[in-house]
Amino acid sequence: MSNPMKPGERCDFSAIVDRPPLKLPGNARIVFWTIVNYEVWDIGKPMARQLLPAPTGAPLMPDVVHWGWHEYGMRVGCWRFFELYEKLGIKPTLSANARICEDYPRVAEQAKKAGWEFMGHAYEQGPIHKEENQPAMIKRSMDVIEKFTGKRPVGWLGPGLTQTLDTPEHLAEAGVKYIGDWAYDDEPTVIRTQKGPLVTLPYTIELNDIPMMIIQHHESDYLLKRMIDQFDRLYAESEKRAKFCALAIHPYISGQPHRIKYLEQIYDYVNKHEGVLHWNGEQIYDWYKGLAADKIKAAS
Repeated sequence: MSNPMKPGERCDFSAIVDRPPLKLPGNARIVFWTIVNYEVWDIGKPMARQLLPAPTGAPLMPDVVHWGWHEYGMRVGCWRFFELYEKLGIKPTLSANARICEDYPRVAEQAKKAGWEFMGHAYEQGPIHKEENQPAMIKRSMDVIEKFTGKRPVGWLGPGLTQTLDTPEHLAEAGVKYIGDWAYDDEPTVIRTQKGPLVTLPYTIELNDIPMMIIQHHESDYLLKRMIDQFDRLYAESEKRAKFCALAIHPYISGQPHRIKYLEQIYDYVNKHEGVLHWNGEQIYDWYKGLAADKIKAAS
């Protein structure tokens, strides 16, 4: 695409203190948005994440050890997630590589049966920058999920939050309505594309078990500590305006036996508070769409 818009050209700068406060339904104060990531790591490609450095300091292929680490999440870890959210009555957003519908139908079927929201997350795990035909990959991902679930995804999250300057156009053209890749605000916003508007939802980079556990190497209980600190501040601010608290997790990380109890304790803590809504991305989008119809129309 010639002359794609830069991020700053897609939306006007807006200081949160200059906006009218958003209000949630009823007496709700804060939305807790859970995003679960189920992915496919192709053994023929470099693995998406590494826990152990290569013995020689150089990446080696095939990387069977990290393929196995991820595979644990699909064979074991994800079932701890299913059990937790069934017990809590929460239907999270599933950030899904479309290939899980083909490679892990048992897992994908369980998410479908549980009523989780499927959000597009590329066809398989890998940076969008390396896609030879990005529009075709995005369309394929959306089509595969739609065929499997019977419903076209409304949302999208780039693998590793990767995107190029023209990705928003490709997403809008494929039917995406909201994205999580722009973690730049506490509230949903509207951005312009040449194919129509997109809504950004307040996703999280730091309340994410990849940077916290795998990159920063914190102890297992640190996810709980940081989540409490994040939630406490947002909840206090939610007395005056609606707030959104996102948590992003992966079954090969937070689904491990030594971490799962801290994930469970997060929900124990959050659910002691009044006015908490456990919405998925589509629910947030539908609510915001009703409030921001003028903004969405102006960006069309």
